[in-house]
Amino acid sequence: MAFGTYAKGSRAERELIAFFSSHGFEVIRAAGSGVNSLSPDLLAFRKGRQYAVECKSWDRTSLSFEKEKVAQMKNWEEVTGITYYVGWRVSREGWHIFPVHLLEEKGKSYTITLEKARLAGRKPEELV
Repeated sequence: MAFGTYAKGSRAERELIAFFSSHGFEVIRAAGSGVNSLSPDLLAFRKGRQYAVECKSWDRTSLSFEKEKVAQMKNWEEVTGITYYVGWRVSREGWHIFPVHLLEEKGKSYTITLEKARLAGRKPEELV
């Protein structure tokens, strides 16, 4: 992975962490986030609300994940009982946050179009 892409992704994660923190959530960023594919990038908790979020910052018309990664996300969700979300940050638009089950199987991966993420996804403000 190119350093610029990693830095952009880390910045996006920190942005979402700051957002949740500023709204009274306790937030945990997974150690090795971006390396260990078995856990979400961040966990946010407040008064019974709990979110597991895989953060992506990607300026394209679709977002894809390898099948194995999606299987791991779904398994994590099943074991913990915490809904696993994908947070997709798009430049000049902000965040589209949606449950992992909205990803559609397409050949060797799971994907979602930006249009579908815009329609089905939620803004961070809707989660607080």
